[in-house]
Amino acid sequence: MARVSEPARPPDRITIADVAREVGVSMMTVSRVINGRGDVSAATRQRVLEAVERLGYRPSSIARGLATRHTGTLGLVVPDIANPFFAEVARGVEEGAYSQGYNVFLCNTDEDPARELDVLGSLEEKRVDGVVLCSSRLSDEDLQMAVDAYPAVVLVNRRAGQHVATVVVDDVLGGRLATGHLIARGHRAIGFLSGPQGSHSGQGRLEGYAIEMASARLRRETRWIEPCGPTAEQGRLAALRLLRGSGELTALICYNDLVAVGALHACRELGRNVPGSVAIVGFDDIPVAALVTPALTTCRVSRHELGARAVGLLLERVRREGYAAGEGEGASTAVVALEPELVVRASAP
Repeated sequence: MARVSEPARPPDRITIADVAREVGVSMMTVSRVINGRGDVSAATRQRVLEAVERLGYRPSSIARGLATRHTGTLGLVVPDIANPFFAEVARGVEEGAYSQGYNVFLCNTDEDPARELDVLGSLEEKRVDGVVLCSSRLSDEDLQMAVDAYPAVVLVNRRAGQHVATVVVDDVLGGRLATGHLIARGHRAIGFLSGPQGSHSGQGRLEGYAIEMASARLRRETRWIEPCGPTAEQGRLAALRLLRGSGELTALICYNDLVAVGALHACRELGRNVPGSVAIVGFDDIPVAALVTPALTTCRVSRHELGARAVGLLLERVRREGYAAGEGEGASTAVVALEPELVVRASAP
């Protein structure tokens, strides 16, 4: 009777036992060869490597991670991937990680602290080698607990103690640049759409606004400051509230460019010309800033560089902890601050 051969096993189902059986050696020997350890003769090593190639064996990243404490994966947590700012940060992280042989798990939290904790827990279960955490909405206590759970963490636009590497935008400088520009153009009643109340970036920009207003000896009314969500619709609603309640305002500084786009729509609803009646300044210089009418004056931030610098610091820490091949010379814990640049366009010439 003719023997019916079994179908070939898919390469991702080939195990270390299959390789050992093919070569006629123990699984321990195969493991030593795969992980580059000694105590295996050159001839046996060659036979094992040939069998690995022939069978199409791919070591399990999970099993390899348990053995070496290195999975070749990183986590990236952002509050809103639909926001072009974070999309560009993510690109900077992914490109930097890929160039060093790492894959990235991207997690979106929708600005929800509870969801942020959930995704951080999920990344811990996946044994990622490190995490880049962007614009965290966690409380200081929860953030410190999250940071302590990982061997390597880098924060973007948030600080958490002197031992945590951080890449930030100099938000105070950005607030000063925007406010100073408006004051120099003759504005005296300047409102501020300050973003989410838990946003550290918003707090820094608001601080810069306060410094410049005080330096120019201008009054700063509490009612001129309106918190809002970081979206165009939330910006529109906040601008409507602010302009209806404080009709004397001649300029608005906005938490980000999406909020500024919302403020443009609010001004159109109220029949207030931009920039003739109300000047508007945004923050970030996302692509839409130059495309809306009138084009937005804004503080430009290099989002790609934020991501690239963050993953660079993270991999320093990963290597220092011995999670990647080749020990580092010591990871930096310094805060890297990137300076924004004022870009003047038609909304506040």
